[in-house]
Amino acid sequence: MSRFSGALQLTDLDDFITPSQECIKPVKIDKNGKSNTGSKVKIQGDGYFQIDEDGSFQKLQKVEISLSDCLACSGCITSAESVLVSQQSQEELLKVFEENKRFKESDKYEDSKVIIVSLSIQPILSLAIRFNLSPNNCAAKLCQYFKQLGADMVVDMTLADDFAIIEAQKEFINRYRTSEDNSVNNILPMLASSCPGWVCYAEKTHGNYILPYISTTKSPQQIMGSLIKDWVCQQLGNPNIYHVAVMPCYDKKLEASRGDFFSETTQSRDVDCVITALELEQMLSKENFKLEDLEDGKFSQPWLPGEKDIIPSLIKHIGSGSGGYADHIFKYAAKELFGKDCDNLEYKCLRNQDFKEVLLEQDGKVVLRFAIANGFRNIQNLVQKLKRGKSQYHYVEVMACPSGCLNGGAQVRPKNGVTIKDLLSEIDCLYNSLPIHFPENNQIIKKLYDTWLGGEDSDKCFGILHTNYHAVEKSINALNIKW
Repeated sequence: MSRFSGALQLTDLDDFITPSQECIKPVKIDKNGKSNTGSKVKIQGDGYFQIDEDGSFQKLQKVEISLSDCLACSGCITSAESVLVSQQSQEELLKVFEENKRFKESDKYEDSKVIIVSLSIQPILSLAIRFNLSPNNCAAKLCQYFKQLGADMVVDMTLADDFAIIEAQKEFINRYRTSEDNSVNNILPMLASSCPGWVCYAEKTHGNYILPYISTTKSPQQIMGSLIKDWVCQQLGNPNIYHVAVMPCYDKKLEASRGDFFSETTQSRDVDCVITALELEQMLSKENFKLEDLEDGKFSQPWLPGEKDIIPSLIKHIGSGSGGYADHIFKYAAKELFGKDCDNLEYKCLRNQDFKEVLLEQDGKVVLRFAIANGFRNIQNLVQKLKRGKSQYHYVEVMACPSGCLNGGAQVRPKNGVTIKDLLSEIDCLYNSLPIHFPENNQIIKKLYDTWLGGEDSDKCFGILHTNYHAVEKSINALNIKW
């Protein structure tokens, strides 16, 4: 197994803005030998070689790029699959578990960490199909697996998902009302911010042209990180928490490594390690582990009074398997702004199945125009319309992966004889079989707004649940390849 993932490869290049062709991160390359005068570097299949004037050659040492080095330059735009991620690997995760066990079993118990694992719904469904389990049963097995590795708690992501949707709803209403003042520009359409692949692309490719449109609401992964590293940390009275997030794509590793999500106070990241469904499958395979043979575990719920462990009972949000942002915000806005209840939304596919829109009309006028745009082909079209001032949308749910997060780049690959389309259809059916959940009905969320955040409109609420974006200047065009 490779240090990151043996499954990392460039696929479906027709959906990439540019293939992974060139990294612009300045790296000092130390050539071998006493003198570098006249030396050349030759690229061969198994590496880089220094060729000296006398004809001799030596293989040059490889340079690894960590997530903190990566500028997201669009040389490998769709995901971070070609970046070597030393602190986000399977090996690093297992190393943390083993080291923590040694601390707990020795006289260095005070140096041990509280390890908390957050499970998102998409990888649970992917692994459920891989191991022929029901979603709830798969979640229970994963709880047990991580606790056997040494996790102190395994939690689901429902709270973070709910926070993200509620904050995005409020943000959209504020933007919509503000947009009625013609002196304020670049606030609509509001573009979803939960996909780090899309956010990276916007930061490095279009910078300040696009960034003002992107929602400031953090993704569920990072909201969960804030909840665990801030609120749970206070409840436990232990600042030494190691937080693992199980996610459907590699880009979530890039997101976790952003400087915005590093606390100077605790000197730690909100999410210390991201592991994917595909990597989990590899870990199980390497250990010759069968997930279905494990006993059932339970979700830990440190925010619940009394009973702290519960049997997994997974839910879905209305709308897409990427969180249903467009549906939730549309219905909320229709009610809040125009007093209309929209029970069933009818999307109209435009260019393809991954670009569709839904409208709300009042007095013969379109007052809300929402869209879902998945995959970089559709994202490019959307961005170009925005730049030309041709976009008519008020909100767009944007995801880098075609078909959204259920088809994340690090979901388990189909078995022999099964097409990706068939596998995605199966995952989609499994997701739609789950009971529907509405964030506004979550009583724990209401309590946390009051006790943790000091109210829904407090400065602390905005500071913890929202973030900023930063344009990344490119010094080299990834297409300027020297052959």
